[in-house]
Amino acid sequence: MVRVRAAVLPAVGSPLEITDIDLPEPGPGQVRVRLAAAGVCHSDLSLSDGTMRVPVPAVLGHEGAGTVVAVGAGVGHVAPGAGVVLNWAPSCGRCHACGLGEVWLCGAALTGAGTVYARRADGTELYPGLNVAAFAEETVVPAACVLPAPDGVPLTDAALLGCAVLTGYGAVHHSARVRTGETVAVFGVGGVGLAALQAARIAGAAQIVAVDVSPEKEELARAAGATEYVVASDTTARDIRKLSGGHGVDVAVECVGRAVTIRAAWESTRRGGRTTVVGIGGKDQQVAFNALEIFHWGRTLSGCVYGNSDPAADLPVLAAHIRAGDLDLAALVTDRITLDDIPKAFGNMLAGRGGRALVVF
Repeated sequence: MVRVRAAVLPAVGSPLEITDIDLPEPGPGQVRVRLAAAGVCHSDLSLSDGTMRVPVPAVLGHEGAGTVVAVGAGVGHVAPGAGVVLNWAPSCGRCHACGLGEVWLCGAALTGAGTVYARRADGTELYPGLNVAAFAEETVVPAACVLPAPDGVPLTDAALLGCAVLTGYGAVHHSARVRTGETVAVFGVGGVGLAALQAARIAGAAQIVAVDVSPEKEELARAAGATEYVVASDTTARDIRKLSGGHGVDVAVECVGRAVTIRAAWESTRRGGRTTVVGIGGKDQQVAFNALEIFHWGRTLSGCVYGNSDPAADLPVLAAHIRAGDLDLAALVTDRITLDDIPKAFGNMLAGRGGRALVVF
């Protein structure tokens, strides 16, 4: 048993508590990882406020990287001392979705989130919020939840590969399938949105429009690849159509998860355009379309889970882009913080400030 500090969600809607927890030694098929860094994602906020449901009390955090400390029996693909990226949605390889090759839709991916993995110092049982419980100095996870970190990438940067980059890059390359010369609009300049902007640049998009409520994020967006910047308003879709010759962009990527931004993303695309929704919204966010406009505009609206990515296959591709200088992980990070600062990072996300906050251990 090892005692470490962690950010615990005691109940849905309650503030996070930074406290000590007790981790068991890894059992068969498990790995204990000492975290180097963990990104603070909007999904963590969605878990804390109940938009997404997981058993509680739980240790949140699902985007991280670190060093293997110990492995249980039967683990062969990593060894103590190895750098790893946490994979919060491991595929089982046996379900219907996996059989179709759609591993990002695996029906068993979050099974581990319902299994007690640690205890508070007072003995209270704890669950791993999205399988990996990265908001802690160390964690114990199923072996399927760790992937070898790319060579030459600092582990603090590699943490971002576990969610923001796989999601943003995948949304552009796998879901929207942006082609060279197309025009793209990205709604929401947070960690995922910044990754999507870089991915659109890598894809060879001719025009990349970034959209956010904050004027202060323009410099951040342009550094990631945006050629135009629009401050969100009631006329956002109209503004984007004006920037794209009056007809709209080929592709819109929505990284916010609100009805108003999904609708604006749809309206900002040309006739026959494609809208990919990455943002996670609540059940109360109802988006309405009438039958005539669906016929007339011929647009495609699609959801996107985890960037429609296969982490095992995509991490080497992303590593190649990093080594080539095309993908800048450090540019996604606007705040490097400690475990105690996570509640403040949640507040910044709610206020629409900054890109990715990164907990550095």
